Amino acid sequence: MQENIHNPISLAEIANHVAYSPYHFSRMFKKQIGISPLYYVSSLRLQKAKEMLLKTNLTVRDIGLEIGQQSLGTFTTRFTERVGQSPAQFRNSIMEADNQLESLQIFSEWNPVNTENHFNVVKGTVLAEVPFSGVIFIGLFQKSIPEGRPLYGTVLSSLGDYLFTDVKPGKYYLMTTAISWETEATDILLPNTTLRARSIDPIIVQNGIPIPKQNITLRGPRLDDPPILISLPLLMKNFLNMINLK
Repeated sequence: MQENIHNPISLAEIANHVAYSPYHFSRMFKKQIGISPLYYVSSLRLQKAKEMLLKTNLTVRDIGLEIGQQSLGTFTTRFTERVGQSPAQFRNSIMEADNQLESLQIFSEWNPVNTENHFNVVKGTVLAEVPFSGVIFIGLFQKSIPEGRPLYGTVLSSLGDYLFTDVKPGKYYLMTTAISWETEATDILLPNTTLRARSIDPIIVQNGIPIPKQNITLRGPRLDDPPILISLPLLMKNFLNMINLK
């Protein structure tokens, strides 16, 4: 898949590469990775588009063509939906990333919400396989891939407890990534090497039914991880606006 980002590739071709039927391969892939094979491919292509926006002078239209999108409108719409910003906004956000990380570092600690008088609370602890100092982005998403704006999300100032309150009944996927204080702006926008963790199995929220504690452990990236498409500077900006309003 990663070697054929620039080429048309069908489910049958991918399945044949590992000697499975398309149906069986698709079912096994989604069980293991959390999303379908072709959705994974489209995610890799959008990740490539993010890289080209930051590292080349190609126009947005040409970048869309490079990843197989013939229509500028379709490319812009899909990119915006899954990254959270338009291609132009994403390209211009590199100047903001460092400033936003510095602003977050000023707040040495911010307290979690009290769970009293709240319902449908999703909470747990963020751990890490290695020592870490920086900010941690954690959220509940609709799909098992960190894309678009999380349905519920927050930023932590350190490893430790998190919680989401008043979560509507539904099915959610918990995902997190971490940015150290020394991270460069480009690596914030292209978090290919950041610590991360995600749940393959969904968290089911139902009214009146307690939700088990959802602990999650940050680790290094693996080859089968879907790319982190969501714009982390956008999340930092939204969080800074929220805490400034309090």
